[in-house]
Amino acid sequence: MFVRSIGIDLGTVNVLVCVGGRIVLQEPSLVALSLADSHIVALGEEAKAMLGRTPEAIEVMRPMRDGVIADYMVTEAMLRYFITKVCGRFQMMFGMKPDISISVPVGVTSVEERAVHDAAIAAGGRTAHLVPEPFAAALGAGLPIHTPTGNMVVDIGGGASEAAVVSMNGMVVSSSVRVAGLKLDEAITTYIRKKYNLMIGEQTAEDIKIQVGSALPMEEEMLLEVRGRDQVAGLPRTIRVTSGEITDSISEPLQAISSVVRSVLEKTPPELASDIIDRGMVLVGGGALLRNLDRYLTKETGVPCYVADNPMACTALGAGKALEQLEMIRRSMPQI
Repeated sequence: MFVRSIGIDLGTVNVLVCVGGRIVLQEPSLVALSLADSHIVALGEEAKAMLGRTPEAIEVMRPMRDGVIADYMVTEAMLRYFITKVCGRFQMMFGMKPDISISVPVGVTSVEERAVHDAAIAAGGRTAHLVPEPFAAALGAGLPIHTPTGNMVVDIGGGASEAAVVSMNGMVVSSSVRVAGLKLDEAITTYIRKKYNLMIGEQTAEDIKIQVGSALPMEEEMLLEVRGRDQVAGLPRTIRVTSGEITDSISEPLQAISSVVRSVLEKTPPELASDIIDRGMVLVGGGALLRNLDRYLTKETGVPCYVADNPMACTALGAGKALEQLEMIRRSMPQI
């Protein structure tokens, strides 16, 4: 009847919550704030609908930046809202607090880890366990991480891209760069502004990436009509962009992502490297849904690459599984 344990993927762009091995909540990590009194106007999907459309008195913000907490108070309020939504007011009112497992990026400082831990406890968790994101993603993707074989996972989220080699319930090598989905959107916005003198919003840039974005040139070019504001005339205008142009515009951030993958492969012990060549690497996270990204990384590294089933959910599912296997994986988890 009561929710006893929750796995949370606390991302820059989305928050996913896993209960009992399935995703029960997926909402944008966005909060609309009233600037006059810092009162929260809306959260999640409701706040996303306001993005780029609010009056001056209301600001829509991301309390998470580059995978870490940028605004502690707002993150805590957002977490409390999502935890209460999953557990129900009745359970929280009677003090039946759930155990929480929450993902953190690799390479974060102990202060940033402490902030995530404290926010989870303050938001209504009985206990909070931190799981490194690539490790949780490997667990959620169903990789045999408890065996002495090398499993490589590449997690491309909204704020950070991470790569890690996992073996024997621990991370052997890992690296991250704060370039991911949002940087791809920024690159598209900049390209369209420079080439067409057209200003577009964050939401429009994301739609362009989803509809015609590709990591490699496509055999059949796709066209998309884009509406925005002309920088010169200041009036609304419509242009047409091709998938080839979008591929050109995102080449630089993709290069940064491939260099992180390459750096992890360079540091991998030879025995595990041979396993990775046999097995390939698994792509997870929302960024993995970009067309031809698996082929792009294969071309750049020479290592086979494939996209996990339901790549967006892997980290949250892994965070949920981590609570069931705490004793086995405790040594690879940050100690707070």
